[in-house]
Amino acid sequence: MKAIKIPAERQMQVVDIDLPVMGAGDVLLKVNYVGFCGSDLNTFLGRNPMVHMPVIPGHEVGAVVEAVGADVPKEIKPGMNVTVNPYTNCGKCSSCRNRRVNACQHNETLGVQRDGAMCEYVALPWEKVIPAGQLLPRTCALIEPMSVGFHAVSRAEVTDIDTVLVIGCGMVGMGAVVRSALRGATVVAADIDDEKLVLAHQMGATYTINTRTEDAHEKLAELTSGFGPDVVIEAVGSIPTYQMAVNEVAFTGRTVCIGYAKTEVSFQTKFFVQKELDIRGSRNALPSDFRAVIHYLERGNCPVDCLISKVVKPEEAVDAMNQWAEQPGKVFRILVDMQ
Repeated sequence: MKAIKIPAERQMQVVDIDLPVMGAGDVLLKVNYVGFCGSDLNTFLGRNPMVHMPVIPGHEVGAVVEAVGADVPKEIKPGMNVTVNPYTNCGKCSSCRNRRVNACQHNETLGVQRDGAMCEYVALPWEKVIPAGQLLPRTCALIEPMSVGFHAVSRAEVTDIDTVLVIGCGMVGMGAVVRSALRGATVVAADIDDEKLVLAHQMGATYTINTRTEDAHEKLAELTSGFGPDVVIEAVGSIPTYQMAVNEVAFTGRTVCIGYAKTEVSFQTKFFVQKELDIRGSRNALPSDFRAVIHYLERGNCPVDCLISKVVKPEEAVDAMNQWAEQPGKVFRILVDMQ
């Protein structure tokens, strides 16, 4: 079957691999669409320290159940539209013991530490297959990245009396915008791209800030009567955005970090103490976050077409990645059509 492989930095090729072999508790999926995410771009550029190369990328999946193994629950049937929980968990580490399996110490994510789903068929344990109701496979490929943003909002314990600043309006940040708005919070979206900010407003942000052209500190003070946002969700992973998250959050506020900064970040640690901050990491997503995203998408209010920047065939994938590398701020999601 056809698959996409990243064998080395700046290299991507279409290869032929064997069809997967199903076990008794496995589900065989016919992959329709797979999204390229930021980790795939970093793998392609040689900047992903967590990847095991060479690798087949892909963990944002829209698929159809092709066949089921003998021990698969009857609720999972051939023909169902599904997405995939792409993370593993060992069941033994402290995260797993605390039922926070999304942060398993020994996690292996599809397309990062193990081969992913950017191929025509994939076989997975039934526990990792998530039925998506009437959502089309194309839409299903957006569920996983949005669920990461949803999970960050849960980590922040956002409520309807909070003002939430979301820094970074890519797919994960958009998920945080949506979930915060669904919880009744006042959402401020910050980015350097006006097109993304327009879309963030459409998806639930009450206010937007272009941090390249506006004074973010001044505007946040104006919007919050000088207090600062109760919650800041960092969804970029850069030195300035990490520092902004700590500097701008209100006293006794919560800062939740999703993005990986590529280098060390210096902070005014006095703010940790003076503000008595809760600084929390947010990693991956839980099954409940996937279900929440599906519930949101089923409402039909999400501008799905605006979130998909391009759909390409496998043979066009390397050109799409090179274009994304040249203009990273202009891409939400590139989907690869594996049909």
